Amino acid sequence: MNMSDIKNYRFVCTLTFGDIYGQIIVWLITITLSLASALALMGAKRPVYALATVGLIVLLSLPFLLFAFVTTLLNHIELVAIEAGTKTKTEPIPGNISQQRPVQATS
Repeated sequence: MNMSDIKNYRFVCTLTFGDIYGQIIVWLITITLSLASALALMGAKRPVYALATVGLIVLLSLPFLLFAFVTTLLNHIELVAIEAGTKTKTEPIPGNISQQRPVQATS
């Protein structure tokens, strides 16, 4: 494959917030449970255990969260062939149009 073959394709990311929403909710639940366990251990004689518990849970759950997010992201990257007649013109892909408008300055 040479460089002219690569120009015939376009990378498209179809990832939306709904694709990672569940992952974010699970991680927020994990953080909430770790903080609850830290508050339960805070009444113990050694509050260092409470901080160590939160740190350990966050440290052990973060790699799983990153792995889930990266694999989800890679599953939503597509390589789309560009037709010969549309090489100079880029058109938005249906369903991938942003609903945002540019920010306007107020005076």
